Amino acid sequence: MSLTLTSLLTLSLLLLLLLVLPSTATSSLHNLLQSQGLPGGLFPNTVKSYNLDPMGRLEVHLDSSCMAKFENRVYFDNTVRANLSFGVLNGLEGLIQEELFLWLPVKGISVSDPSSGLILFDIGVAHKQLSLSLFEVPPLCNPQGASVKEDVVMSNVFVAQR
Repeated sequence: MSLTLTSLLTLSLLLLLLLVLPSTATSSLHNLLQSQGLPGGLFPNTVKSYNLDPMGRLEVHLDSSCMAKFENRVYFDNTVRANLSFGVLNGLEGLIQEELFLWLPVKGISVSDPSSGLILFDIGVAHKQLSLSLFEVPPLCNPQGASVKEDVVMSNVFVAQR
């Protein structure tokens, strides 16, 4: 009976800890990014889940595609993919940033010197430096209607043709 009572107490303690300390996909992704030298707020508050394979391929699943704002508006597809290494997200897919009335795909994000307080966004035609402080907390991300998504897609077609 002692073994059963000990097992029952252990199980109860584990269940209590799960209730008291809930782990969300957003907070664990936040921690993963920070452990890799990146700010935790790069992805929005609507992260449903994420996968990181042994080769560093990160796939982040959101509740739905959405718009957020750092310095400018950004559009997140419902799945965002990138290669994760220390201080760098390369080969980004599913993240688009508005620049001067155009929507440009973000190809990479890097923090080469955290003490500088800057993060670098590679938007293909240029590199944009932003304050790391903009990315401390996951941004609020609002689902958008089809018209906004069509505008983003059409802008990408225009950019791709350039």
